[in-house]
Amino acid sequence: MSEEDLRQEIESGIAQMTPEQRLLWSRICITPEKWGLHPEGDSGGGFWVVAIIGKSVIWYNDIEEGFNRSTYSSYGAIGECWCNQDELQWTVGHLLDLIRTGEDRDYNLGPSEPIV
Repeated sequence: MSEEDLRQEIESGIAQMTPEQRLLWSRICITPEKWGLHPEGDSGGGFWVVAIIGKSVIWYNDIEEGFNRSTYSSYGAIGECWCNQDELQWTVGHLLDLIRTGEDRDYNLGPSEPIV
């Protein structure tokens, strides 16, 4: 996915966010940067990270075509692969729920699976 296509996807998500989600987004968003995730992201040079909060990142999985939230322990390397096909406003909404309740509900659908 090109950076321009990603920016359009982000703008679409922002347009559908609640005011509270937009406020959180404005505090955590970064200029998109490619981060590694071995081996899933190797062929595309990594995945686009679009936000950082604590030890978590919001990133776009262009293979599965959706946003995910994962932990990281080293800047530049996503720690977990998820295959959610979430829109940005959903991922930010899940993060807002976590901040509100302190409960990290299992919104992740699981790691990507090989096609048989």
